[in-house]
Amino acid sequence: MERTLQWQWLAVLGIIGVAQGFVDLAPAGPWDSRSFTRGVLGLVGMTCLYLAWFRFTFNINGVAPTVDRWKEPEATWSKVIVFGAVMVAIPSMMQWAGLQDAFPEPTGLFFALIGGLALLNGAYVGLVVKGPLAITEEE
Repeated sequence: MERTLQWQWLAVLGIIGVAQGFVDLAPAGPWDSRSFTRGVLGLVGMTCLYLAWFRFTFNINGVAPTVDRWKEPEATWSKVIVFGAVMVAIPSMMQWAGLQDAFPEPTGLFFALIGGLALLNGAYVGLVVKGPLAITEEE
């Protein structure tokens, strides 16, 4: 019987990893750069948060939210597209509001990465369920 790492522990590790990016407590590490260490720990934290979300959402281990794992892909792919667009727009909104100095420099890149991946996934699912990649059963 395969034992699954609980999503709650991954979420806690992810929150800690991302939160440490907002404070300057990371050691210099073998690369002699505290900011690089903060970035690495933040990226590991983002990965843990993604894995926690995946395990919570799909109730299985894995990393790819393929169409067969979605409960209602026809109804939810457009919501994923909207989420991705909002995530991609957040860095611009932060700059417009003058908030970019309140966050670590790579914050915008993280939002753009999350948004880009969500846009790609939502577009793929949309093409598979409604678009030219849709599988039709011939009668």
